Amino acid sequence: MARKMGGARRGAGHRTRHRARVPVLEQRSAHRIDGVGFSAMTEFGGFPLTGLDFYEDLEADNSKAFWTAHKNIYDTAVLAPMKALVAELEADFGAAKIFRPYRDVRFAKDKSPYKTAQGAVVGTAPGCGWYVQIGAAGLYVGGGFYQGSPAQIAQYRATVDDGVRGPELEAILARLRKAKFAIGGEQLKTKPKGFDADHPRIDLLRHKSLTAGREFGAPDWLTTPRAGKEIRKAWETMRPFIEWLSAVVGGTR
Repeated sequence: MARKMGGARRGAGHRTRHRARVPVLEQRSAHRIDGVGFSAMTEFGGFPLTGLDFYEDLEADNSKAFWTAHKNIYDTAVLAPMKALVAELEADFGAAKIFRPYRDVRFAKDKSPYKTAQGAVVGTAPGCGWYVQIGAAGLYVGGGFYQGSPAQIAQYRATVDDGVRGPELEAILARLRKAKFAIGGEQLKTKPKGFDADHPRIDLLRHKSLTAGREFGAPDWLTTPRAGKEIRKAWETMRPFIEWLSAVVGGTR
């Protein structure tokens, strides 16, 4: 579910990287985290910029030594606010799963042990749900149908092919694009078997997964309680999309 993040860091600009790089965390006081309480949070007050700094440094030094030396920053500036956030949203969206920070490197060429972003998902159906992530690039909010069985994909395509439900999805996606969400997902390079290349929704039929997401970067409100309101608003904007997908693939495995 976790995704590689891009886009602007802290709104308009990027931090310039130099060869003789001073770890970002060394430039920030260890006793304060940008106005957000350093101790474990009980109410969501925003994501501290120190958490973004932590991930920027982790990208440069993805080692057990770095992780061990800075795990307290992860616990307080990343994990604690994420737990507080999903607890705040649970009543309206459901219980979330917070992903572990460790990568599964058994079959990976990249043996870096730690994920360079922290994600959480609220599942609504097998392979479907709302998603939120914090990393060096800032905040990402998304959701959709991330992965599914052949039966789920077949059901999705049959529904897209339908003369009523297919246009319904098109209208939902148009509203999401207007709200600055990017539409993505894995697609076939050619038409799926059983469908004509000139089908009016051939682009949607090519999808094996279908997602929507928005990069927020690190606006001023990220470190404040307003962040929770913005994430809630983004998820609510996505609700028709999530509900459409969950209804279509939720009863199929």
